[in-house]
Amino acid sequence: MPQWRANQRRKKISDDWIILGVAIAGFFYVSGIVLAVDAVMTVRTSQGSIAWIVSLLTMPYVAVPLYWVFGRTKYYGYINARRTETKDMRPIVERVVTELSEFVVHLNDHQMNFRAMEELAAMPFTRHNDAELLIDGEQTFKTLFQSIEAAKDYVLVQFFIIKDDALGREFQALLMRKARMGIRVYLLYDEIGCIRLPASYLKELKTAGVDVSPFNTTKGIRNRFQLNFRNHRKLVVVDGHCIFTGGMNIGDEYLGRSQELGPWRDTNICVRGPAVQAAQFAFVEDWYWATHRVPGLHWSPQPSGSGDKNVLVIPSGPADDLETCGLFFLHAIHSAKRRVWIASPYFVPDPKVVAALQIAALRGVDVRILLPEKADHVLVWLSSYSYFSETEPYGVRLYRYQPGFLHQKVMLVDDDTAAVGTANLDNRSFRLNFEFTLLIVDLEFGRHVSEMLERDFENSRLVGQNELNAKPIWFKFGVRFARLMAPIQ
Repeated sequence: MPQWRANQRRKKISDDWIILGVAIAGFFYVSGIVLAVDAVMTVRTSQGSIAWIVSLLTMPYVAVPLYWVFGRTKYYGYINARRTETKDMRPIVERVVTELSEFVVHLNDHQMNFRAMEELAAMPFTRHNDAELLIDGEQTFKTLFQSIEAAKDYVLVQFFIIKDDALGREFQALLMRKARMGIRVYLLYDEIGCIRLPASYLKELKTAGVDVSPFNTTKGIRNRFQLNFRNHRKLVVVDGHCIFTGGMNIGDEYLGRSQELGPWRDTNICVRGPAVQAAQFAFVEDWYWATHRVPGLHWSPQPSGSGDKNVLVIPSGPADDLETCGLFFLHAIHSAKRRVWIASPYFVPDPKVVAALQIAALRGVDVRILLPEKADHVLVWLSSYSYFSETEPYGVRLYRYQPGFLHQKVMLVDDDTAAVGTANLDNRSFRLNFEFTLLIVDLEFGRHVSEMLERDFENSRLVGQNELNAKPIWFKFGVRFARLMAPIQ
């Protein structure tokens, strides 16, 4: 009798495991079918749709989790925080539009049609701005820390990466000191970019009175597993009077202290004037999404006393109706008459941008792409080689920066149109990241950017398809494999 009961117990356990296995298998296969339908309706390209459909239907155990993380190109829910009918944001939108109207400038006589840029940005160009080019970390952090130190009312801070190292601790101490003085300090960070930041670092900030929040990348049921979306913006606004943005996060490597990458070549910008109000509105959108609170800020724009530069603030991200960042690059390249110089640490463009670079070079435009020699992300670095055959033969010149790692995100079109911001020349910035760009139309500023990039080109070497042809077969295979991953890089 006991043996019979033991056999029955084992049989029940076996049956339970079979039922559980069938339930799990059914879940994955049904999920695969449902997500395959979603892929048909939402994935951007037909090739991508087909790849996901085949994977989801034939390998659902692998493909379903991957689709949850990488499958979508749209970030849901955030757009509600930008619409003027949202009751908390509507008064600010109306005030910004009214206050900025005095400083709006229409650049109708310019050779580039800027109306498309303004439509993409959902903001107008403003005049009476001044812009200071900040080259490399020492100049950037010295100017940034001095401005924060001088804050009288509030500081808005947003970074993709913050590290608990020497610079990170200095930055933390500065924010804590200002908060204890009664200055309002708001800190917004990306959870993925700051995944290694100790909780104790943030706790110390909060204890000192800093208002700290993650961007909440997975907020909303449709974004729950979408870890592929990231808030890549780097932005500091002081008292509504000046704004800092560019390629630099908070970490020792941005001061060239990385033994692996060596000297760090980067560029930031400081702008004062009416454009600051448009820029801090972009921060408020992100803060409202993360916290559902709107801080009280200064919304009356003040003209710069030392410049009259035309500036357009261009926030972009995966919640936009259009692919703002990618279209911005496309329009700028197509509009160039004399030159397009782009510095970016990553070169993983989509076919439309590749075609724009090709046709610009074919019509005689001086097209140059400045890339790093060293790699901080191997897959992205390898992917860049696969684009040599599609660009170099048609007149696009590709350079590798030699002294150290190049991380700046800068574009110069002709002589007077320059962009400095956080966006790279890759699919991630075009479609998956929240980015921030300042477009400056001014001959003097354009000259400063030109001189800076000319020095960078002098410290670089010209590269081309022959370099890839000389590589061993395993390297070429790695390049092709990395290219397959381009949509999520």
